[in-house]
This record gives sequence, structure tokens and C-alpha cells, in this order.
Amino acid sequence: MNPEESLKFSYYPGCSVATTAAESNHSLMQVCRLLGLDLQELEDWNCCGSSSAYSVDPELGFNLSARNLSLAPGDRPLLVMCPRCLHHLRHTHLEMQQDPRKRRAQERRWGRPISPDLEIVHFLEALIRFGLDRLKKGAARNLNGLKFVPYYGCTLFRPPALRRQKYYQAEVENILTALGGVAVTRTYNQRCCGSFLSAVKPELVTSLVNDIIGSAVAAGADCLVTTCAMCQLNLEVRCTAAKRLPIFHFSEILALALGAKDCQGWFIRHLVNPRPLLKDRGLLGPPRLGQVP
Repeated sequence: MNPEESLKFSYYPGCSVATTAAESNHSLMQVCRLLGLDLQELEDWNCCGSSSAYSVDPELGFNLSARNLSLAPGDRPLLVMCPRCLHHLRHTHLEMQQDPRKRRAQERRWGRPISPDLEIVHFLEALIRFGLDRLKKGAARNLNGLKFVPYYGCTLFRPPALRRQKYYQAEVENILTALGGVAVTRTYNQRCCGSFLSAVKPELVTSLVNDIIGSAVAAGADCLVTTCAMCQLNLEVRCTAAKRLPIFHFSEILALALGAKDCQGWFIRHLVNPRPLLKDRGLLGPPRLGQVP
């Protein structure tokens, strides 16, 4: 694979990233444009099934994920931002790899081939392929010592059924530290935020979220940076602690460092206003090239 081919991806947004977390999707698009990553969004994609479908009818969830895989061409990796979507798509693909009869049944159902060799990657893996040195050279802003908690939540870490799959941990801090940030890791940065329990047991989620935010405050962090739209939503919506911190999508901070110009439009969607922090760190306003060491 030549360098140009390695930067071409199909793209599956997923429901949350495309709607309630639109700022994550918009900033991701900016990052890819600035880095020259070629994303081709799947036509007519559908929900991966999320927790809802799999809880009510696992077969329905499997069928929904398989349909998305039938839309993905096999000659380029399928890039996914949402950890839950990544989990369901990878798990479904693994089942069809292990049982070709399931794959053939899904191909008959949707009238399209499903590549058994399709590679499904997280956005972090695309950045690894791009290269940290190239990323630093393309930066337009230094993060100026922004103290962030790299909050992964629980899904991006290796679930038992996918323990042999590729998962890229510590990459958020590796990337943002290289761009001038300071990682604060002695926190509950892998603890579950409560996920979809937020809808049925909000008081339980509030307790979990307050512990996570409290650990970040105690460690002296300025903010949390998450790789999951659901986590970002819960950490903002369910926190009742006296001191709240801005909760960023990883792609937002990366886009800021790379010099994206329309980031102000994303920040108005946040419940905890991040602009005072960013202004204090000198991260708002026109970028100045050559800041990143």
C-alpha cells in the first residue's frame, strides 16, 4: 500500500456523532481536510444497533451492523469515531469471518457482498498511520500546557470477545502531549460514565460522573478530552459537582491545534463553556504558525 492509499478511508459516522454530537463530526471533518485524509462516507448508512437494539433483540442489532458492513467497499479501511459503533461493527464482522454461512446469509439479505477482509479502524489508528511527526509539522497552534484528562471510558478498551483485535490506548495523550498539552492520567479516566443508563437511572449516572469529574479536579486538570460522544454528553449533562470542567471531543482539540478556523461554532454547543479556558491558554484567535516545538 502506497502512502496515498493509506490515507483513504470509508467513513461511518454513527447516530450520535452525526446528530447530538455534531461538533465531533464537524471537527473530525476539519481535521481530515487539514491533514489530507480522504474520507468517503457510506451512502445510506443506518444505526449500528447501539445498546438499545442489542438489548431488545440481538439478532436485529447484528442485522443492522451487517447492513452497514455491506455498504463498505473492501478496498479501503472503514473509519469509525464512536467506540460503541466500532465495537458492534467489529464484533459483527468477526462473527461473519468465523462463520461464512452468516456472511452469505447477510449478503443474500442485503444483495451486496461483504468483504471478509474489510479493515475496521478507529480514528486514532488513522492518525497513527498518518504519523506523529507529520502531525506535529502540520500543527498551527501549541496547546500551551493545557492540562487535560484523556478520558477513554470503558468501551474503547478491549472487550473480551474482541481481545485479539487492535485497540490503541494512550494515543490521545501521546498526540496531544506532542502538540503542547499536559496529560493528567491519575484520574478515573477509564471508569464507565454510565452510558445509556443515563436515560433510565440518571441518579446512578450522576454519581459516576461526579466521581470522574471530581478525580480530574483533584488532579489539577483544566478539562477532560473524550473519544466517545456518549461519554461527552453524560459528563456534561449529569455532573452536579460544585466545580465543573469543560468536556471536549478529542477531534475538537486536535482541530484547534491544526488551525481550524470555525471552531467557535462548535463551542456554543457545549453546556460547560470552554471559551474562557481556551482564551486563558491563548488558544482562541488566529493561529500562529511555528508554535509547536
